[in-house]
Amino acid sequence: QVQLVESGGGLVQAGGSLRLSCAASGNIFTPIRMAWYRQAPGGQRELVAFMFSGGSTNYADSVKGRFTISRDSTKKTVYLQMNSLKPEDTAVYYCSFVYAVNDYWGQGTQVTVSS
Repeated sequence: QVQLVESGGGLVQAGGSLRLSCAASGNIFTPIRMAWYRQAPGGQRELVAFMFSGGSTNYADSVKGRFTISRDSTKKTVYLQMNSLKPEDTAVYYCSFVYAVNDYWGQGTQVTVSS
């Protein structure tokens, strides 16, 4: 089993920055993919950014150039640096670790961007 715990969310003004963290514990192997998703009120969960085990990354068009996904050297913690935040970035952010047979999710952390 893998447990994921997100942190770093909060309230920030438009134009500000936040850094989300997702720490994994349990029976940890390097996941095939580490990802951040978000879900706004009344909306569907959407993929924000992901990183493959080899280090390649990809981003949703809406966050390109503003958000950066990274991980620590142990590959047990994934980060999402969010700059130039906009009110439309307001959502609950979830991290996900994907393995060959299972995927795991954190409980989510709220990000609220005020205008």
